Amino acid sequence: MSGPAAFVATDPAMKARLMRRATWASVAVALVLIGAKLAAWLVTGSVALLASLVDSLLDALASLVNLLAVRQALAPADAEHRFGHGKAEALAGLGQAALITGSALFLVVEATDRLLSPRPVDHSLPGLAVMAVSILLTGGLVLYQRHVIRQTGSLAVSADSLHYLSDLLTNATVILALLLATRPDLAWADPACALVVAAVILKSAWDIVRGALDHLMDRELADADRDRIAQVVRAHPETRGLHDLRTRQSGNQAFIQFHLELDPQISLREAHRISDAIEAEILALFPGAEVIIHQDPAGGGTGVEGGRRQG
Repeated sequence: MSGPAAFVATDPAMKARLMRRATWASVAVALVLIGAKLAAWLVTGSVALLASLVDSLLDALASLVNLLAVRQALAPADAEHRFGHGKAEALAGLGQAALITGSALFLVVEATDRLLSPRPVDHSLPGLAVMAVSILLTGGLVLYQRHVIRQTGSLAVSADSLHYLSDLLTNATVILALLLATRPDLAWADPACALVVAAVILKSAWDIVRGALDHLMDRELADADRDRIAQVVRAHPETRGLHDLRTRQSGNQAFIQFHLELDPQISLREAHRISDAIEAEILALFPGAEVIIHQDPAGGGTGVEGGRRQG
């Protein structure tokens, strides 16, 4: 079973800073693009440009939601939320998906109406200039977001990045529409390109929903991460194996638990020392993770029932 992208070892404080910076950068870019695209749409009247404007409006709203979600997700655990607030990111992702789906349906209605009654686009030059600037700003933001995602594994930043990654395609589509739809015989290209933008937006919404549900349903970490955990345990000379490995991700924190099989003749003090050594190695791979290790005597029978060790 494939899972989320492999975890990257990054200091938790640095993760928090990167996530906050990414959300602020996203909001700033979205606001700049909204102003520019609004002005260009008022001049050109292009429905494809309107589609891109709506997409940017949603990006700004989604980025604001992300800003609040990341702030909540980074709040430390408290008496009422002992496992932290990381799932706020997934909830924000579902909210974004709902907004994105609604905007895509609106664009389908507008584009269909224009497709039935096409008209050429006038004054396309301002629109082309705005879309070129939009591609440059969006591309720079996506590159920065990808860096943050590699370092933090943040679902909220990943969902936001999907918006802007799809924007690169939609912006290029709008440029094509503006170039073609100035000719009366190609006026249909404007609403046709708007429909393409709507389809891309719907695909982005589906990707966000999948990632959010994986988070909320406590999907296991990526197979590569689980293999790294098992390798750490088996590489220790005093261990006999492990079983019942369970992992999940909540926000930027991983939760890891397993049963460690040890020589049944060693003392409790020795078992604790070995567990501490293994835990330290795992934390080096997954900084800030919560690691729970249960020591079992090797060869004593696992008594597994329903995925849990009995006894």
